[in-house]
Amino acid sequence: MRVLGVIPARLGSTRIPHKPLQPLAGEPLVTRVIDRVQRLGLVNDLVVATDSTMVARVVELAGTRAIMTDPDHRSGTDRVAEVAARPEFAGHDVVVNIQGDEPFLPSSALRGALDRVMNDGDDVGTAAAPLAAEDAHDVSRVKVVTDARGRALYFSRAAIPWRRDAGTPAGDLYWQHVGVYAYSREALARWAGLGPSPAEEAERLEQLRALHHGMSVGVARLDEAARPGVDTPEDLRRAEAYWLAQEEHG
Repeated sequence: MRVLGVIPARLGSTRIPHKPLQPLAGEPLVTRVIDRVQRLGLVNDLVVATDSTMVARVVELAGTRAIMTDPDHRSGTDRVAEVAARPEFAGHDVVVNIQGDEPFLPSSALRGALDRVMNDGDDVGTAAAPLAAEDAHDVSRVKVVTDARGRALYFSRAAIPWRRDAGTPAGDLYWQHVGVYAYSREALARWAGLGPSPAEEAERLEQLRALHHGMSVGVARLDEAARPGVDTPEDLRRAEAYWLAQEEHG
């Protein structure tokens, strides 16, 4: 099965202005994500979907194809769906949306998301990593609760599940969503054709649209905590420090 990787890179982020172009250890964030995905070697083709000619120029200078998309898309998935519908990508069976703010995306997250679609038969595949109880109230870390089959029941910026009794051991209760989505071609087209749900608009989480309309979202559980994505200026500072520390230690 052929896999198309798409990195949506919208310029108008509300928390970090011009986020795809913000430098991370001397290179634009979007090119750091491109490099990461290419090193993982799990997609047959990789493109960046953007609404900005500035982003497109940076991406193409880095040697990756950029595709201009409708600036009015409400979500990254809508932007990815526009790209996947182009005739030149009709031969790809699975499409994977790699969030443009995940420069440390684990190989197990991308592989696990693809496996949930290609082998487990879910409409959508994604991933989650263990989250410490003290970080569960951080609204920039999206939490997910799954059922016995590993399918998502709900995603939230709130601490879910809620511990009614503070003394209840947290154990492996909290799972942080990792920013990657794999879709069958049919599921992606269906998702993009659906209207946003009330929960999606309240939480600003696009994956709640799929759940609202009864689509199955399989969640691959990772063994180790994942580095948080770059959602706030503080996240960017932490990512910079981590990157430089990794370089220092080889």
